[in-house]
Amino acid sequence: GYNDALMLDYRGYLAEATSANLFLVMNGEVHTPKADCFLDGITRRTVIDLARGLGIKVVERHIKPAELKNAQEGFLTGSAVEVTPIGEVGELTFKVGPVTKKLMQAYSDTVRVQAKAA
Repeated sequence: GYNDALMLDYRGYLAEATSANLFLVMNGEVHTPKADCFLDGITRRTVIDLARGLGIKVVERHIKPAELKNAQEGFLTGSAVEVTPIGEVGELTFKVGPVTKKLMQAYSDTVRVQAKAA
């Protein structure tokens, strides 16, 4: 009954989804697991750069699963999913909020402009 799963690293911290990188928005800041034991994807790096370019603070750190309840928004990134909002994780629900919308648009604009230039 689920579309994906969140994976933990060997220490028990949130790492990524099955085929995408994880981002959480907490109080207007973008938090993402520190990529020290999983793929630091190209889309992930692009979204981090876009966020910083838009003046959105990005925090790369170890995130405990219990911290999911502190997030107002969540999204996944990857080549196939681009920037996709997370609707729910277990009992927790997330809204497609302003930060996620802004990054979805910025990513879309970036890849579409680069595709036209090629």
